[in-house]
Amino acid sequence: MIQTNESLYSIPARYRRMENMHIVFWLVKDISWCMIWEVLGIAMIIPTLSIAILIAWRTRHMASELAHNLAIAFWITANSYWMISEFFGFDEVLIWKHFEGKHLALLPFIAGALILMYYYLFQRSREIREHGDVTM
Repeated sequence: MIQTNESLYSIPARYRRMENMHIVFWLVKDISWCMIWEVLGIAMIIPTLSIAILIAWRTRHMASELAHNLAIAFWITANSYWMISEFFGFDEVLIWKHFEGKHLALLPFIAGALILMYYYLFQRSREIREHGDVTM
């Protein structure tokens, strides 16, 4: 075994299994989108987004994990909205100037990006000042 001074991040096995199932649901949702299986795709939003929110909640005490998991939840929200807009045919409906229905997905995409930007610009530098260069 290699000795290292690097800090370790571990999670309980039941959380890891939940994260793995989350990936399965996410893939089924996106495959359904690709194959235009509307009912299955829309049904997969519930477990995919629910688990993303639960993972974010369970990691709320670690700023890095919370920021990234919230960004994922917003990403799934945006992705799901975009899928629905295509399924119901309002993805190319002009809303305002050059913005179409699918462009409303930018709102949660941007929200996730802003959360990560805040983390890396402010929170992460604070963590480094307080605790040294701990990878989180």
